Amino acid sequence: MAKGLIVGFLAGGIIGGIIALLYAPKTGKELRAEIGRKKDEILDDTTEYMQIAKTKAAELINEGKNKSAHLIDEAKKKAGTIIEDANKVLSDAKEKTADKMGTLKDKFTSEAERVKDAFKAGMETFKEEKNKPS
Repeated sequence: MAKGLIVGFLAGGIIGGIIALLYAPKTGKELRAEIGRKKDEILDDTTEYMQIAKTKAAELINEGKNKSAHLIDEAKKKAGTIIEDANKVLSDAKEKTADKMGTLKDKFTSEAERVKDAFKAGMETFKEEKNKPS
């Protein structure tokens, strides 16, 4: 948009200047001198507008870079937070699983001992009944 504005301004200035010079009642020498001065003015204005456009473009680019860097930093922070939360959930799940496994192991060991003791008692009773005189 800025480029189109500058080109339009320059084209309008050049065309307007040429028309004004052609319709002015001056001698050829004066007209050539006036055209030279106008040319120099237009070149100076063009250089000034180009410098302004370059400065504005550099500012916009820097602003875009800064905004991009800020967005990237924010995304990294949010990703870090999400990863930390996921690791905490995973750690909690591992801890709970380990606790449950320990409890189940203790119950299984206890039940196994009870079954073993009951089996031994059953075997002893069987032997005693077998050895009893009938």
